[in-house]
Amino acid sequence: MAKYIEMPKLSDTMTEGKLLKWRKKEGDKVETGDVLAEVETDKATMEVEAFDDGIVHKLLVAEGAKVPVGGQLALLLKKGEQPPAEGAPAPQSDGARTTEAKPAAAATTPQASPAPAGPSAPGARVKASPLARKIAGSKGVQLATLTGSGPGGRIVAKDVEAAQPGSGAGSGAAPSRSTVAAVPSMPAGVGDQRIELSGMRRVIAERLLASKTQLPHFYLFIEVDAAPLMKARAELNAVTEATGGPKLTVNDFVLRAVVAAAVRVPAVNASFAGDAIIQYGSINLAVAVAVEEGLVTPVVRDAQKKSLREISESVKDLAGRARSKKLKPDEYAGGTITVSNLGAYGIEQFSAIINPPQAMIVSVGAIVKKPVVGPNDQIVAGQRMSVGLSADHRVVDGAVGAQYLAELRKLLENPTLMLL
Repeated sequence: MAKYIEMPKLSDTMTEGKLLKWRKKEGDKVETGDVLAEVETDKATMEVEAFDDGIVHKLLVAEGAKVPVGGQLALLLKKGEQPPAEGAPAPQSDGARTTEAKPAAAATTPQASPAPAGPSAPGARVKASPLARKIAGSKGVQLATLTGSGPGGRIVAKDVEAAQPGSGAGSGAAPSRSTVAAVPSMPAGVGDQRIELSGMRRVIAERLLASKTQLPHFYLFIEVDAAPLMKARAELNAVTEATGGPKLTVNDFVLRAVVAAAVRVPAVNASFAGDAIIQYGSINLAVAVAVEEGLVTPVVRDAQKKSLREISESVKDLAGRARSKKLKPDEYAGGTITVSNLGAYGIEQFSAIINPPQAMIVSVGAIVKKPVVGPNDQIVAGQRMSVGLSADHRVVDGAVGAQYLAELRKLLENPTLMLL
């Protein structure tokens, strides 16, 4: 049966993809697992892989074109099969057999089940029909909170229509256009340059607007004595250098401390789910990484089980592939706590915007030398680092946030504790 290759949805924020390059041409034979094309999403460059054998009858999209999720990319026919007549209904693929896009190294196993699936877990790919997604966007319904009644647990239009408007509010859904007044920009003049939004920049704009307009932020700050941390780092790196291993960064220690403090104060590792708070059993650490077009937050999963060295290695690997847009879909989804560190840019203190559906983000500033009150009330030179917390007040109370920062300070000022 003729099948259309469609633009897959790789994350809850993706609405379209840019077809960068065809890897097959018309008339080419295709086998299951063959790479058909390269697609640029809002987070990474991915490869579209075939889940059916056949022959590429027609490429429907030119290289460089943007295609909405679910849009048709190519028509695949069996040997000797005739294409559908013009005006005939489009050939359909079983919901579990539509093409998926993924890096070549990642394996994807199509799944189907006759029973409806429950709400999606954090970071899981949501299966929904294009019409269901359109209705959800207009109603402000978060698809990840719904149970699908379609084939293989797919969310269909009637599932969304039965949901309450605003279901899942605060979980990252962008506000509808009718609820947020647009602020007109200054018109471009002579010598001005109009830069079209990339997919990544558009998603950043939508998600941060949703975060600031839907999540009740509050902010706390502490100042940490960074001298013990710098001493411990120097000692460990001296040992590492002797064996030819990579050096540990200040950020590595911060990330390990953020995770260890969340283990001690688990209430911050949570999100708001409308009529409940979900407190997660695993700490999936999202780390803000600046890339050419904006910001991505690759995720270190089960970070509470990883050592300082393991977190360091994971972040270096993820950050490198984030900058080259080679992350796998599940490597930038499902974070439960985010850390943003601008210390390397010389920023001493800042308030970060929460990365929904998470309830907290930790902001880290530069380590600076300044006069401090030492033993016997003597003024001495000290090393200080500002650490901030932005939290969703629906989930995290001020006292809980303060307790978390107290644990974080204890770990940073006593770095041997995070090595236990």
